Amino acid sequence: MKHLFAVVYRLLPLLFFIVLGQRAAAQAPGSGSVTGTVLDSLTRQPVPFASVVLLLPAPSEKAAAGQSADEQGRFALTKVKAGSYRLRISFVGYGVRTQAVTVADGPLALGPIRLPATAQRLGEAVVVTQKPLMEVKPDRLVYNAEQDVTNAGGTAQDVLRKAPLLAIDGDDNVTMRGNSNFKVLINNKPSPTLAANLKEALKSIPASQIKSVEVITTPPAKYDGEGTAGIINIVLKKGAQQGLNGTVAANGGTRGSNGNGSLNFRQGKFNFTSSLNGGLNYNNHNASNSEQVTYRSTRNDTLRQDGTGSSHGYYGSGSVGLDYDPAEHHSLSLNGSFFSYGGTNQSGNLNRYTTPLPGFGALFLRDSRSTYGGGNAEVTGTYTRTYKQERREWSSILQYAYNGNRNGYEFNQFNNTDRPLDVGLASYRERSTTRLPGHEYTLQSDYTLPLGEKKTLEFGVKGILRLTGSQAQVDTLFPAQAADFATSRFRGTSFDYRQDVEGAYATYSFDATEKLHLGLGGRVERTGLWAEFANTNTGIPYRSYVTPLPNANLSYALSKTSSLRLAYSRRISRPYIYYLNPYVNRSNPISYSYGNPNLDPELTHSVELSYNNFVKTTSFNVALSVLRTGNSIEQVSFASTQPLLPVPDEIVPAPNLVLTTSANVASNTAFQLNGYASAKPTEKWSLSVGGNVEYLLLRSTALDLSRSGFAGNYNVNTSYKATKTLTLQGNLYHSLARPTLQGRNSGFIYYGLGLRQTLLKGRADLSFNAQYPFTAQRTFEYATATPAFAQNSRYTNQQRQFRVGFTYRFGQQQASRQRKSIRNDDIKGGGGGQGSGS
Repeated sequence: MKHLFAVVYRLLPLLFFIVLGQRAAAQAPGSGSVTGTVLDSLTRQPVPFASVVLLLPAPSEKAAAGQSADEQGRFALTKVKAGSYRLRISFVGYGVRTQAVTVADGPLALGPIRLPATAQRLGEAVVVTQKPLMEVKPDRLVYNAEQDVTNAGGTAQDVLRKAPLLAIDGDDNVTMRGNSNFKVLINNKPSPTLAANLKEALKSIPASQIKSVEVITTPPAKYDGEGTAGIINIVLKKGAQQGLNGTVAANGGTRGSNGNGSLNFRQGKFNFTSSLNGGLNYNNHNASNSEQVTYRSTRNDTLRQDGTGSSHGYYGSGSVGLDYDPAEHHSLSLNGSFFSYGGTNQSGNLNRYTTPLPGFGALFLRDSRSTYGGGNAEVTGTYTRTYKQERREWSSILQYAYNGNRNGYEFNQFNNTDRPLDVGLASYRERSTTRLPGHEYTLQSDYTLPLGEKKTLEFGVKGILRLTGSQAQVDTLFPAQAADFATSRFRGTSFDYRQDVEGAYATYSFDATEKLHLGLGGRVERTGLWAEFANTNTGIPYRSYVTPLPNANLSYALSKTSSLRLAYSRRISRPYIYYLNPYVNRSNPISYSYGNPNLDPELTHSVELSYNNFVKTTSFNVALSVLRTGNSIEQVSFASTQPLLPVPDEIVPAPNLVLTTSANVASNTAFQLNGYASAKPTEKWSLSVGGNVEYLLLRSTALDLSRSGFAGNYNVNTSYKATKTLTLQGNLYHSLARPTLQGRNSGFIYYGLGLRQTLLKGRADLSFNAQYPFTAQRTFEYATATPAFAQNSRYTNQQRQFRVGFTYRFGQQQASRQRKSIRNDDIKGGGGGQGSGS
C-alpha cells in the first residue's frame, strides 16, 4: 500500500475518580484466591457472565465471595480466607454445578469447569432446553434466532425484524434505534455486499443458518470506526467438533421459496465447513401515491403521482472454510464466501400536473422497468498463535474482497394518456445502466497480553485499501425526432474513488476492586482519499486526516446477579460509495437524486449508562444513552429552482422538479431510553418484551432548520411448548412515527405466528409460518415540508405471507470454536444501499 501508515499508539490519559461509599468489614480479608474458566460441557465453548459463588460449608447458604464470569467465562475470586468451601456455578439454560474446594493462603487454579446444559434424552438424540429468545448481557442484547420458529423458511431480513432495537421500513431499509448509520458483521467479519447493498444481501442469508443476532450499542475500541448507532453481529451456526454433520432444508411460500444446505466435517487437526443457499422472491405487489405542491408568489402548482408495481428476484450465497492446527498453540484457517442477487421491478406511474394557468396542465404515464444485481466474493486467511500463559494470544489476518453491483432502468413515457400504449407511440424513451465495481484489501494484526489475573492489555494495527467507482451510461430517444437511442454525452458518469485507512488501537482493562472493573482505550486512524471524474477531467485531490477515537467503560457489580455499566466512545463513520456517487438518478420524473463526493465523515460522541440483572430464568436490562453527532450526513430535498446545495451542471431547473442529495448539514442529538426483559413465566412458556423511547433534537444552521420530537418502538416475542415436540410462537413489533430534518415518517406494525413440529427423534422439523395473516397490506407515509414545496406520499406493499418448511439434520450437532475475523465497520452504510446510481 502506497500510503502505509505506521502509528505509535499511546493510551489516552483518562482518569476516573469513583466514590463508592464506605462499607464496614466484619473480618479482615484473606490472602487466598480461586480462579477458573466456565465452559459449555458439550461445545467446550466459554459460558460468558455465568454466576460464580463461593459458599460456606453446608448447611449454610451464606456466600463468602462471588462474581460473574467475564466474556470468556473466566472468573477470579480474591481475598478469600483459607478454609473449606462449596463453589456453585449457574447460568440461564444450564444446570447448576456445585463442587467442594479447599482454599489455602495462596492461589487455587481450578482450570476449566464444564457446566452441563439442561437436557433430556429422546432415543438417540439429545434435546437441549431452549435458551430464551432474548438474552440481556452486560455489553449487548442477544436475540437467539434459532429458538424462534417463526423464522423457519425466511431470510436474515425476517430475523432482523424481530431483533431488539432494530426495525425494517416499507422499502426494506434497516434502522437501529431509528438510525441507519450502523455496521452489520457476519461472525464478526464484514462483507462488502452488506455495506454496499444491505437490504438485498440480507435476503441471500437463510434464517435457518442464523444462530443469533447480537446488538452492540457501545462497541469497545477494538472495533474500528463503527457506525454511530452501534454494531449488528449476525452469528451463523457452526459445524461439528468431531465427525460429519450437516443440514438440508426446503421452504415454499406464497411470496417466496428457498432451499439451503450445509456440510461440515472435523477430524483431528482438520475442520471443514461449507454451505450453499438459494431462493426466489415473487408475488410482491405494491401501490403508491404522492402529492407535491409547489408554492409560488401568485399561485400554487400541484403534481399528483399514482403508481402500481410488482417485483421478483433471486438470491444465493455459499461459503467454504478449512481450519488446520499444525502444532500445539498454532492454528491456520482459510475461508471463502460469495453472495449473489438480482431482480426486476415493473411499475407504472400516472402523473397529473395542475396549475391555475390555463393551457399549462399536463397528463402523462411513465411505464418503467428497473433491474438490480450484485455479486461479492471474499477470501480470508488467518494465523493464530496462543501460549501456555492463559489468555495470551497473537493473530494476523489477510483478506481480499470483490464487490460488483449493477443496476439500471428503462421507461417509456406516454403524454396525454392514463394507460400504456404501444411502445411505438411513446412520446419519450430512456434507459440507463450502472456498474459499481469495488476491491478491498485488509491486513490486521492483534495481540492480547494478560498482566496477571486481573489486568489485560490488548493492542493491534490495521490497514484497509478500498478501490471503487461508478460507470454509468444514459441513452435517450425522442421517437418523433429519431429512429434509435442515442447515448447522452452529458449524463453519463465515470467515477473512480480510492480510500485508505490505517489505524492502531490499545485497550487496558483491570479490576480496580472486587466489584469494580474498568477499561480504557482508544484508536488513532489516518484516512486518505482521492476521487477522479473521467468524463469532466475533474476530481478531488488526494487528502488525508488523522482522527483520535477514545473509548472507556466502567462496570460495577451491585450484587451477584446485577451490575451497572457506564461506557463512552467517540466514533467515525465514513460515507460509502452510494453516498458519494454523483450520478443523477432520473427514474422518477418529479424527483432526481444524486450523491455528493465531497462528503466528510461523521464523528459521534456516545455515552450510555445501563443496568443489568440476571435472576434465575429472567434477564433484565435498561439503558439511558446520549448520542451527539456534530456533522451528521443527512438526506436533503429542495426545489431545483431554489437550490440549497450545489447542483450538477447537467440538471436543468424545472418548476416542479425536486432534488435529493446528502450533505454534512446537521447537528443531531438523541436522548434514548431502552429496556429489554426475557423471562419464563412457566416451564413451557417463554416471553421477551422490549422497547425504546427517544427524544430527537435535529438542527441545521446551513438549512436554517430546527426540529424536535419523540420516537419509539416496542416488540414482544413469545413461545409456548405445547408438547415435547410441538412449539407455538408469535411476535409483534410496533414502531411509532419519527421526525426527520425536513418532515416526518409514519410508524408501522409487524406481526407473525408460527409452529414447529419436531420429527424423526429430533433430527427433522416441519414448520408453518404466517406473516400478517389478518392483514393483506401495510402502508407507510412520508412527509416533507420546505418553504418552496411540500410532499406527501404513501407507499403500500403486500405483507401477508404463508410458508411451509422442512429441515433435516444429520451427523453430530455441536458447535465448532470461534475464529478470529476482520471487522471493517468504519464506513457509513446501513439503510438502503441502492442510493444514487440506481
